[in-house]
Amino acid sequence: MSTGLQIVGFFLGVGSWLLTGACLSNDYWKVSSFAGSVIISTQQYQNLWHSCAEDSTGIKNCRDYESLLALPGYVQGCRALMIIALLLGLASIIVSVLGLKCTKLGNTSREGKGKIALTGGSLFILSGLCTLVAVSWYASRIVQEFYDPFYGGTKFELGAGLYMGWGAAALAILGGGMLCCSCKTGTSGAPQAYYSAVSAQQQGKTIYRTAPPSSEAGSMKAYV
Repeated sequence: MSTGLQIVGFFLGVGSWLLTGACLSNDYWKVSSFAGSVIISTQQYQNLWHSCAEDSTGIKNCRDYESLLALPGYVQGCRALMIIALLLGLASIIVSVLGLKCTKLGNTSREGKGKIALTGGSLFILSGLCTLVAVSWYASRIVQEFYDPFYGGTKFELGAGLYMGWGAAALAILGGGMLCCSCKTGTSGAPQAYYSAVSAQQQGKTIYRTAPPSSEAGSMKAYV
């Protein structure tokens, strides 16, 4: 049961890492809103790396952010968190492969592989939390600017990239939790209970002997 839980958690973590990469490269983190009475023929959308504009004919023009220091603080923070999430996800995949019960690494004991799997699951959870914080921070600024009556710029709505990020975070946290739980359920306390029962019998000085076979019992009676 714990081996299957490990494998499912591992593949969920790998899927979350791939989805995090797709989320980071997605152009539609925020999309211009069509709310209002003004008809707009140009759609604007942005992500952490560039902003684009697309007209009604399907022609789009994108402009990369030239200066890192000129960007808002939340964009810089989201960039850093997403890159950290990808690095943690890659490290957790490598560590988790070494900790799976279906893989063999030298003379590593079962307890040692459980600790390695626990480390990989913890890294998956940290990766998911970084992704969750980044996309939630970015989404909160979009919502704040949308409902701000004094904001004079273009108002945007949540894009598909943010939903991909939330899905990647959920998969990473779920997969990491499964890896940690499989490590916990893999340990068993049966040998300890057996030894404690044996020691308790020895302390009580209670010794039981099996009955001798029928042939031996007959010979003993004949001898008497």
